[in-house]
Amino acid sequence: MSDVEELPLAGFTVAVTAARRREELSAQLQRRGARVTEAPAIRIVPTRDDDLLRAATETCIAEPADVVVASTGIGFRGWMEAADGWGLGEPLRAQLGRAELLGRGPHATRAVRAAGLTVTWSPDSESSDEVLTRLLGQGVVGRRVAVQVHGEPPPDFIDALETAGAHVVRVPVYRWLPAEDIRPLRRLIEQVVAKQVDCVTFTSAPAVASMLTVAREDGRDAALLEAFRTEVLAACVGPVTAAPLERHGVRTVQPERARLGALVRTVVEELPVRRTKAVSAGDHELRLRGHSVLVDGIPVELTGRQAGVLSALVTSGGRVLSRAELLTLAWRDEPADEHAVEMTVARLRNALGPAGKVVQTVVKRGYRLAAPSPPASATVRES
Repeated sequence: MSDVEELPLAGFTVAVTAARRREELSAQLQRRGARVTEAPAIRIVPTRDDDLLRAATETCIAEPADVVVASTGIGFRGWMEAADGWGLGEPLRAQLGRAELLGRGPHATRAVRAAGLTVTWSPDSESSDEVLTRLLGQGVVGRRVAVQVHGEPPPDFIDALETAGAHVVRVPVYRWLPAEDIRPLRRLIEQVVAKQVDCVTFTSAPAVASMLTVAREDGRDAALLEAFRTEVLAACVGPVTAAPLERHGVRTVQPERARLGALVRTVVEELPVRRTKAVSAGDHELRLRGHSVLVDGIPVELTGRQAGVLSALVTSGGRVLSRAELLTLAWRDEPADEHAVEMTVARLRNALGPAGKVVQTVVKRGYRLAAPSPPASATVRES
């Protein structure tokens, strides 16, 4: 058990869809014992040479904003670098210095200060909703609000400002595009649908949207959402990221603060609780954790098929499962025959060692998990 305490994600497979800081997130999960699969759902394209960004910059100089919202640190720094490249950095900073500058979080706040500017206010929650509440509470009728958008314009945020009478200037510092190679994402979707992944992490709403779009193009969107609603944990860095899944009825988990480290801690706290199946069988205690099982507290590594068969038997509650049922549950829509079930059961028993006898064969019917042995005291009374 000490191995599990030191490596709380041992036995679990966690997918990383991030484009930025992917290596950092993967390393943090691996240090906690997870098997990590990487499938970038998007790529970030800087728009420092984009006509839209230059036009927004020139607008902010010619028609100064009353309020400027810095949404991300990397985005605000990119804006300043692009302006400097065009020779517009000095006049832009001069105009921004006269505006009310709001930083959505500490990263954005530090980037603003690094540009020699002062942040008027930043919410403790790091939430765009709190920024919006402050602006609407102050009143924005007739005011010019420049919003440094990150990835894609936050439609609810901008729509609410414009509805309230503000003139909004969108400052698109970078944008999201689909990953150049979507084959890893397609493979991940297949793994999620087959319940071969225990958790998928998301660090941006566009990554969620990209996965749903690719799944829809492949006719797997319904199956993907069903997997997230049932067995596969969706861990999102914050409510904005989670929103596309929540709208489809997927219950996500999120850290209180939108940080990679906090996201990892949330996965560590939630995944073992949600994806561990414990059962007594024969004289043994089994705790199924992703692609591994603890047999009387000792970790045993299983293949995906072996874990699928054992999970089906554990979930059945002692009911006999036919070979055909196991094919449906552990192989799903992948081609296989009943001989594959027999071979997998044999290898599963071998992997379990002395505990392998808990997987019982019921002649001409299939397989089941042995019932727990009665307590020794009960055996004595019966004799």
